[in-house]
Amino acid sequence: MSGRQLHLNVNILHAGFSPAAWRMDGVDPYAAFTVEHYVQVAKIAERAKLDAVFLADQAAISDRIDYRPITSLEPTIVLATVAAATERIGLIATASTSFNEPYNIARRFATLDHVSGGRIGWNIVTTADPASARNFGLTGAIDHGRRYERAAEFTEIVKALWDSWEDDAFVGDVASGRFVDAAKVHPIEHKGTHFSVHGPHNVPRSPQGHPVVVQAGGSDDGKELATRHAEAVFSASQSFEEALGYARELKARAVAYGRSGGVPLNLAGLATIIGGTEAEAERRQEELWDRIPLDYSLTRLSGVLGIDRERLKLDEKLPDVIPLPPNGGHTFFKATLALARSNDFTVRQLIRALNGSTGHRTIVGTPEQIADDIEKWFLAGAADGFNLMPDVLPTGLEVFVDTVVPILRRRGLFRSEYEGRTLRDHLGLARPESRFAIRPRKAPGLLGSTH
Repeated sequence: MSGRQLHLNVNILHAGFSPAAWRMDGVDPYAAFTVEHYVQVAKIAERAKLDAVFLADQAAISDRIDYRPITSLEPTIVLATVAAATERIGLIATASTSFNEPYNIARRFATLDHVSGGRIGWNIVTTADPASARNFGLTGAIDHGRRYERAAEFTEIVKALWDSWEDDAFVGDVASGRFVDAAKVHPIEHKGTHFSVHGPHNVPRSPQGHPVVVQAGGSDDGKELATRHAEAVFSASQSFEEALGYARELKARAVAYGRSGGVPLNLAGLATIIGGTEAEAERRQEELWDRIPLDYSLTRLSGVLGIDRERLKLDEKLPDVIPLPPNGGHTFFKATLALARSNDFTVRQLIRALNGSTGHRTIVGTPEQIADDIEKWFLAGAADGFNLMPDVLPTGLEVFVDTVVPILRRRGLFRSEYEGRTLRDHLGLARPESRFAIRPRKAPGLLGSTH
């Protein structure tokens, strides 16, 4: 293939994006708590030559565990196991900048990049979830602006630590006894508002230089963080026009920062319910819908919108005034409200249209119809690719790779083989040079004495 390439990533949302996925025939209800489930999904994605699999994260029980599986297993540990069982598929995990330290995250992801042979990506989130905050000594979510201020400083430190070893710092000269050229290993000497990190890193520069930096956040602060640092963005848009506007704004902001090459890539969230015919797809949607408790859907919608559940009347429209939750998640709030307002939905119609999701777009249709939609968004620039969320895992992904991917290949939109080995290769991203590589060498004595 040549020219612009379509990118396809799979979001392994435990048993599938539908809250009823675990109740479908042939699904092991406990699968989301077993690493074998994630390995199986990753192998299916790799068989289809997809770009990557992605694991989200929450540091708390943030959903109705009485009704559905939750994000549970620590994602970087799961991806280490997946890396050992696969060879080419990219591996992306969320790690919060609110409830970690930058040195730990830099070390963990650099180590994973070494372990996987250069297939790792870090999804930056700031975590608006109050339940997670309460597990770290806080009484509620950190103020939105402060979360993003901390995230910007956090990210800059992580990238500096990844740069602190130059590519040729390792010598390994047995004859001379010289192991590392210490002049090419640099302290970062960071002192800022939230962190003080001396460095250097204790992990050599990883195969990709930096693990790929991904970001998910549709607020103005989120877009600012993305355009400064991210190489790919997980976005949520309910309509083609909304997605096109978002993509154009994202690219324009990045250019203003002097970035080129089409970064950050815009990977739009896309949930899929596929049938051999439209009627079959609709029957599958009905089957899933019938297994989602209404109580669950109302609780989830009230949480996304940040309003009391009592204000949601099933056969009435949403309240006229719903303020943006100051410290909540803005991305899904905006996507959900836009879906309701633009279609003049009642609450019942809205939760039905969401299919139990939090705000990602869902297509219900045949493989041809889904391929048509992907092609339209990609060719128009509304998306550089998609963060796929099959209704049920792994069966929904198997149907996608066996029916939709061949159509995309026949249209010349998607690869038939991997052309490289790293996640950067798959995404067409340049390998960053160490910021220290072009600077005058510091004396080894500046490295400090801590070992």
